[in-house]
Amino acid sequence: MTRSNAREVAVHLIYEIDYTGEDPAQAIETRMDRSYYSGLSAENDVYAERPSKKQMDYIRTCVTGVCEHAEELDALIAQYAVRWNLHRISRLTKAAMRLAIYEMRYVDAQVVSFVNGILGSVARGAKPNTEAPADPQPEEAQPEETPPKETQPAPEEAQQP
Repeated sequence: MTRSNAREVAVHLIYEIDYTGEDPAQAIETRMDRSYYSGLSAENDVYAERPSKKQMDYIRTCVTGVCEHAEELDALIAQYAVRWNLHRISRLTKAAMRLAIYEMRYVDAQVVSFVNGILGSVARGAKPNTEAPADPQPEEAQPEETPPKETQPAPEEAQQP
């Protein structure tokens, strides 16, 4: 099993625990039981291979940690979810965000720069840059961008109620 698959199993467990309210240790024990686990492989390829001891430790650490820090993680999600109430966010989305934030804060510092780099680029709509500019202009010499005229309201439109 790959680390990505172990992470996906952890998200599934976090989701289920959020939905059922089950104790994390019990949920892990039940879902990771050989007979139960083998039945899951028919539903999702991520369960085709059982986790190694190292991957099982990772899953257990993440699931338990997310549950122990759920209030803190939810507070962070709510803080940055502009114009979104935490209760409007789907359980699966919350599970993925909880795990990502937990990993960034408590498990793997390298995840922080990796995730932030990707999300920041997506947010800015940036495309990967494989070449450095030949002759970059100093920042102060670059012209300021102005919005196209059609996006600025006409004076009479600006005064309408």
